[in-house]
Amino acid sequence: MTNRRKFIKKAALGSVAISSLYTHASNTNEDVSTKNLLKTNVIKKPIIISTWRHGLAANEEAWQQLKNKKPTLDAIVSGVGIPEGDPEVRSVGYGGLPDREGKVTLDACIMDYNSDCGSVSFLQGIKHPIAVAKKVLEETPHVMLTGKGALQFALEKGFEEENLLTEKSEKRWKKWLEDSKYKPVINIENHDTISMLVLDEEGNLYGGCTTSGAAWKMHGRVGDSPIIGAGLFLDNEVGAAAATGLGEAVIRTAGSAMVVELMRQGKSPTEACKEIVERIYKKHLNHKDMAYLQVGFIAVNKQGEHGGYSIRPGFNYAVYDEEKGNRMEKAASKIVRKKD
Repeated sequence: MTNRRKFIKKAALGSVAISSLYTHASNTNEDVSTKNLLKTNVIKKPIIISTWRHGLAANEEAWQQLKNKKPTLDAIVSGVGIPEGDPEVRSVGYGGLPDREGKVTLDACIMDYNSDCGSVSFLQGIKHPIAVAKKVLEETPHVMLTGKGALQFALEKGFEEENLLTEKSEKRWKKWLEDSKYKPVINIENHDTISMLVLDEEGNLYGGCTTSGAAWKMHGRVGDSPIIGAGLFLDNEVGAAAATGLGEAVIRTAGSAMVVELMRQGKSPTEACKEIVERIYKKHLNHKDMAYLQVGFIAVNKQGEHGGYSIRPGFNYAVYDEEKGNRMEKAASKIVRKKD
């Protein structure tokens, strides 16, 4: 009889515990599993992650902006604005390598935790396209402006038109004209966008992307960088992702959106990046772009976990958090470098 009473008491206590668990889940208005409820709620924030080595300077500036209590979108604009304005960075903004007609054309986009976004493509003569993209987000009913329309909008908003083709970039373009062969060089600054993802102190996600695109491209070509869902995507309930590399391959697969969807399904940022990279690799095995195909993704989730993955070795990204500061991290790749 005593054993029976003990069993009933334990069962009752267990029922109360389970009831409390489900009450908590229902109060959040979310479909939360017991497994997720038992996970740690510790979130690493703020955290900034940016593509390539020029992401270090971008991260540093964005971090200081956040610490000075500036809005996160402003921090992104200021951060990626560093490589945009650096004439030695050949893949972004001022000093970017031109198209085959010798014209520097720029693409950029920005997105906030409300899923509001702004984008410009095929923009010429404006050093900081990311700042124009932010204006599109804030002051128009549209997501994307392109070409002459984007330039007209920028000038109306007070941006200064200037020549973005530096002497060094012009010299390289004239050298290219001798053969005029379009063969993007893997991991060389001819198509490596700077993408930045931020999880701020409030736990909200933001992202930005800016590039001068592939060197020696056809005049009018637009890559993945200004396309929401391809070059950049975020869902504030899940995570954020951004791409770098051959834009055509990313556009064909809606790459960044797919990375976020895999994180929604429970994959870690690295696992999600890896799966989409492998999908892109498989779809391009017999494609004309395969000889110079390089695509890399970075991602961060709501817990502040981050990761990256690429098709070929050589892709790295900058990470800044309170614990370890600003540093470079090397991404794993589908193709492993052969030993010498």
